[in-house]
Amino acid sequence: MTRAGGRFGPAAFAAGRPVFQMRLMCAALTDPGRRRRNNEDSFCVREELGLFLVADGMGGHVGGEIASRLVAAEIEQVIAAGAQDDGVASPDGRLQAAFAEANRKLAARIAADDALRGMATTAVALLADGASCAIAHVGDSRAYRHRSGRLFRLTNDHSWVEEQIRAGMLTPEAGRQHPWRHIVTRAFTGGAHVGTETAALSFEAGDRVLLCSDGLTTVVSDDGIADMLREDRSPADVCRALVDQANRGGGPDNVTVVLVDVHAG
Repeated sequence: MTRAGGRFGPAAFAAGRPVFQMRLMCAALTDPGRRRRNNEDSFCVREELGLFLVADGMGGHVGGEIASRLVAAEIEQVIAAGAQDDGVASPDGRLQAAFAEANRKLAARIAADDALRGMATTAVALLADGASCAIAHVGDSRAYRHRSGRLFRLTNDHSWVEEQIRAGMLTPEAGRQHPWRHIVTRAFTGGAHVGTETAALSFEAGDRVLLCSDGLTTVVSDDGIADMLREDRSPADVCRALVDQANRGGGPDNVTVVLVDVHAG
C-alpha cells in the first residue's frame, strides 16, 4: 500500500498526540534516493498508538519491498491489538512480541511462495505508552535521541561494519565507505530467531527522537545529523533536510526518516 500522505507512502506525514503530560509531534519521509528505481523502505506512524517505525527491505534480495511492508504492517497490527489489553505488557515486551510475530508472518509468506525465498528486512521501532517508552531494533536501521544540543545513538547496528568499528578495526568514516557496509548480522528473515534488541527510553521536553534507515547513516555522519536536529525547524522540515542531505551525498540507497519531537503538554 503506497499513497501520498499515507501511513507507508512516500510523502511527509505530521501528527501530534498527548503523552503523559507531554505532546509528541512527528513527521516522516521516505525517498528512493538517486541510484535506485524501487523503494524497499517502509515506515509506520500511528500517533494514537504511540508507535513509530522504519523498516528497510534488504537491497539486492528478492522481495525486499514486500518484506519491509509485511513486517511494518504486522508490527502495527500486533501493537494495535495489544492496545486493547489495558497496557498489561510493558512497551519493550509488546515490541518483542510484535517483532516475533512479524518474523513468523514473514516465514509463512516465504513458505507459500518460493520466489520470495531470501527476502529480508531490518526494522527499528519506538513505542510510547503512557509514562513508559521503549525502542526495539533488528539490523542496521537506527534510533537517535537529540537532547540539550547533544546527539545520542540509542541502537547499535547489527552489522559486520559496526562490529569492526566497536573492535577498533575501522573508523566510523571508513565504515560509511566500506564495500561491506550493507552486510547485516541480524534481520527479519523468517528464521527461527529474529534477535530483537530492546531498551527502555525516557522522554524530556525538548527531546527529538530520530528513526532512520541506513540510506541516511551511510552517507550523513552523526555530526551532520546532529547539526540538522539542533536547528529550530519543524519535524517535517528537518525530515526533508535529512533526506536532501543524503541525496546530495550521492543518494546511493533508499532513505527513510521518522522524527518525533517531545513538547511539554
